[in-house]
Amino acid sequence: MNADAKALAAGFDLEKLTPEFYDNPYPTYRALRENEPVKRLRNGTVFLTRYDDLVTTYKNTKSFSSDKKREFAPKYGDTPLYEHHTTSLVFNDPPAHTRVRRLIMGALSPRAIAGMEGDLIKLVESLLDAIAAKGTCELIEDFAASIPIEVIGNLLDVPHDERAPLRDWSLAILGALEPVVSPDAAARGNKAVQDFLAYLETLVARRRQKPGNPERDVLTRLIQGEENGERLTEKELLHNCIFLLNAGHETTTNLIGNGLVALDRNPDQKQRLIDHPDLIKTAVEEMLRYESSNQLGNRMTTEKVELGGVTLEAGTSVTLCIGAANRDPAQFPDPERFDIARTPNRHLAFATGAHQCAGMALARLEGAIAISRFLARFPNYAVSGAPVRGGRVRFRGFLSVPCALG
Repeated sequence: MNADAKALAAGFDLEKLTPEFYDNPYPTYRALRENEPVKRLRNGTVFLTRYDDLVTTYKNTKSFSSDKKREFAPKYGDTPLYEHHTTSLVFNDPPAHTRVRRLIMGALSPRAIAGMEGDLIKLVESLLDAIAAKGTCELIEDFAASIPIEVIGNLLDVPHDERAPLRDWSLAILGALEPVVSPDAAARGNKAVQDFLAYLETLVARRRQKPGNPERDVLTRLIQGEENGERLTEKELLHNCIFLLNAGHETTTNLIGNGLVALDRNPDQKQRLIDHPDLIKTAVEEMLRYESSNQLGNRMTTEKVELGGVTLEAGTSVTLCIGAANRDPAQFPDPERFDIARTPNRHLAFATGAHQCAGMALARLEGAIAISRFLARFPNYAVSGAPVRGGRVRFRGFLSVPCALG
């Protein structure tokens, strides 16, 4: 077994992944963590799998940069995808990151998120009513994917009859973040950025003419800026609206879908949550750890630095494997076990440090309400056919999950 694990780690190539890996990457992650935790890949990049190494990297923003201009220029060229991903909050360093994050966090305050709970419950219940009337369920399309699109649509106050393209735009843009991007995927991503920008220009123009309530309407809040005069440029405004949709859409869809599938595959934990619905908060944290919606992050070294006993030269591209770190036995006892009451649970699904996810409180609220109310309405639900994975390594989730309601 040890020889097999060593061979698995030695042969790992992020640019040549197998169908078996996409189905279940965790044996490979374990082999890497145990044998080559700071793995030098053939393309010169480094792949990290240990929890402590990820935390060190996240917290040292001086030595590990989030700015992607150097990395993305050869990947995308002079394209809409390059402009988008190098303008987004997540792919910038302080002070630009700090300024944009402060504006977004102001719009996602605890008070603002608490004010969303009533509408979120109504949305989830209406989806459950529709599923009950139909008598069958496709977990992703009928439920998991419908929730974050409506939540982000409400945040930006996008009219309901204009929300149809949002999911496809998001999937196309995020799909172009994979380690290997085909010409077709790049073309879809670039067109999605162009179409989304064109739509947002119209939406922003309308909102400037008729502002909403900045306490509830994030777009109005971002347009108006802070009382001290802090404002986003037009380019920053448009691209960070796209970022808000993308960051809050696929990851939350995956949290809900992955969580419900994990409960189905662990019937003892499903029954435990049915018997003890007050465990929903720790259950959501375990779902985030066990099947992290976002599995990979990236940094670039700005100076020579030592990590895990390995010296990295300045300009080294580093991939942070969140999915591997969240199953590191040095941090999580019995990490392959799905335990809805696990505590402590300091997972890295939302990263940590300066770039910790700005919308994590909203994602947790969506996950808790969606999963608890689905389980209360359909306690005997069961996956009724083979789920279809999304076929991506960075974002782990399902494209479809057929479901019987019981």
